Amino acid sequence: MKRAPTSPDRSEDEDASLVPLLLALTLVAGAVDAVSILRLGHVFVGNMTGNVLFLGSAPAGSPELSVPAVLVALGAFLVGAAMGGRLPASTRRRRLGQVAAAEATLCAAAAVVAVVASGTTGTYTVTGLLAVAMGCQNATARALAVPDFTTTVLTSTLSGLAADRPDLSAPNSHLVRRVAAVAAMLAGALAGTLLVVHASTGWALATVSAILAAVAVSSRSRGRPSCPCPRG
Repeated sequence: MKRAPTSPDRSEDEDASLVPLLLALTLVAGAVDAVSILRLGHVFVGNMTGNVLFLGSAPAGSPELSVPAVLVALGAFLVGAAMGGRLPASTRRRRLGQVAAAEATLCAAAAVVAVVASGTTGTYTVTGLLAVAMGCQNATARALAVPDFTTTVLTSTLSGLAADRPDLSAPNSHLVRRVAAVAAMLAGALAGTLLVVHASTGWALATVSAILAAVAVSSRSRGRPSCPCPRG
């Protein structure tokens, strides 16, 4: 019996359906790293490359660096990554939604701590909660493996943007995705900075939590439907 023609690549269609959600997570990463740099003692909660560089600079005696804060962020990020990497098997959208919901809870908790607590204990608690959230997000983005989206760092995205030939006319253009990822990170950093400077850390984190809750709800809807294949 002659086989019927196959449907279009479902994997690419599913990747495309996840892109808006991953852009929202990239925006969140920009916002929380802006909060952490401005209010948590010059430490990253999402970009661990920066923290490793901070640790390497610490022996030189830079007064702006807090080694304990960096270690808290690194340790909490690893805990979050371990959690994200061990989620039960599920559909990709459901997995992303579960992580977004968990992140929303962690960021909401961090917002409460930022409002009610002060001093080193409060700062480290907020740092830890946010770093767990970002570690979980990064591990999930890695498992989803949508090209051009790690959601927390842009090094490979920028490298691909410069190194690869433009493909604007291609379906699911990598150029468009990369530019969108960079724009989302920039927008998140700007929004986080504005909220911290003109409102408060608590408001900034509450806003992040609301965005993550919206991602969790949106992930429950079905992605782009696949084309049915005729039976052969």
